[in-house]
Amino acid sequence: MAKVTWQLPDGSEISADVADGLNLMEGAVANNVPHVIGECGGCLSCATCHIYVHDDWRAKTGDMDDMEDAMLDATEADRTDNSRLSCQITASADLDGLVLIVPDPDA
Repeated sequence: MAKVTWQLPDGSEISADVADGLNLMEGAVANNVPHVIGECGGCLSCATCHIYVHDDWRAKTGDMDDMEDAMLDATEADRTDNSRLSCQITASADLDGLVLIVPDPDA
C-alpha cells in the first residue's frame, strides 16, 4: 500500500492510502481528487488523469512508454518534464509517500 498525496492548484492537499496494484488515477477518483477525471477508465486514450510527479519521486515512478508520451501532447494543462498520466503509475509499497501535483486546468 502507498500513501499518496495530491497537491491541488489551490494549495490544499488530499492524502490517501492506495492499495497495491491500483493505478493512481483509480486512487484519485476513489478519493475525489478534483481535476483527475479518468474519462477512459485507464485505457490510455483520454489524458484526463494528467498529473505532475514531484521531482523527488520522478525516478521511482518509472519511465513512460511511447503511447503515454503521445497522449501527454493532448493534455489540457501544459505538459512539463514531470508530466505523467496517473493511470500509468501503479501503487506499490515503493511509492509510499508519493507526492503528485494536480495541474490547474485554468492556467
